[in-house]
Amino acid sequence: MQTGDGLLARIRVAGGQIDPVRLEQLAVLCGTHGNGIIEITARGNLQVRGLTAATAPVFADAVRDIVTIETGLVVETPPLAGDDPLEFVDPRPLAGSIKALAAPFGHRLGPKVAVIVDGNGQIGLGALKADLRLVAVGVEVWLVSVGARLMGTTHRPLDCARIVLTALAGLGPLGRATDLATDGLDLGDLVSPSAPVRQPVSSPIGQFPLQRGKAIGLGLPFGAMGWESMAALADGAWRFGISAFRPGPHHSLLAIGADGSLLAEAAEIGFVTHPHDPRTRISACIGSDGCASGHIAARAVASRLAPGLAPGSSLHVSGCQKGCAHPGPADVTLIGRADGYGLVIDGRAGDTPRAVLRADQLETALLAAQG
Repeated sequence: MQTGDGLLARIRVAGGQIDPVRLEQLAVLCGTHGNGIIEITARGNLQVRGLTAATAPVFADAVRDIVTIETGLVVETPPLAGDDPLEFVDPRPLAGSIKALAAPFGHRLGPKVAVIVDGNGQIGLGALKADLRLVAVGVEVWLVSVGARLMGTTHRPLDCARIVLTALAGLGPLGRATDLATDGLDLGDLVSPSAPVRQPVSSPIGQFPLQRGKAIGLGLPFGAMGWESMAALADGAWRFGISAFRPGPHHSLLAIGADGSLLAEAAEIGFVTHPHDPRTRISACIGSDGCASGHIAARAVASRLAPGLAPGSSLHVSGCQKGCAHPGPADVTLIGRADGYGLVIDGRAGDTPRAVLRADQLETALLAAQG
């Protein structure tokens, strides 16, 4: 994929986890062939930017030698699935059955179609959009949603998935749940009426008990980390009992089997280790440090402003008006421009700024905007 800072490679590792040795190898490849920054997206995918037409094929071949890349329909499960003592059911078998069910549809299901199967444990996926969402509300009871519409509860989730995916495939590769006439989507007696079940919003950063041992969730500041820091974390994994790493939602990385002593070292390396760290509420692209469209070093500005972000407030610092890091609205948005920093309140990077600021006005403007 072509971006303002070269070609982008998105890596979804089969099985959702990677051992420390392979993570270190991937980090080194990022430094060798990309811009040296490894990212984890809001949906938990690994990304490498800054590839070129010459380096991208070499990088792709090297990655395939290290890990197996997941292909076909994306069926997402929480990063602790199967090990979470609080989930109603391990969602992975159902997810695997849905993926197999979708295989015959081939390219009729578009690459952006997303299915979420959530066992309703400690780290939910409720904040992520999905064309089909199945959330366990009992051992054999699933809440079914198509797009944003709740369809009801079912004891036959695979049959529901078959109907929804067949309908989506009928729309062609550009079809999404928003294109389905859900009033006419007949799940019949497969579902029973249900009131919405609110999933608690839980941060993937912190310590989580597992059926055996525990996991520690780390955050990547603004979704990105230098390859040396990622390699250092992976290289030292054995000292903390880490058996595997699992990329998670909201730019997180779960260290499976880790003990609490990991936190101090991870923080020193540069990872976010506290769920209330203000950087978890800031979105920032690479900006002028690595993108031809960027007018400002967005992540440096975000780091500078983080201490002044009030609890509960969100900030988006964008290198330009495209707003790649956060397409949605934020409480405060700063947009890099040729003449300064555009200020948008309760809006998006593409909105008309209410003011254009100098660099020395940013802290004062952020304080006033949070008023």
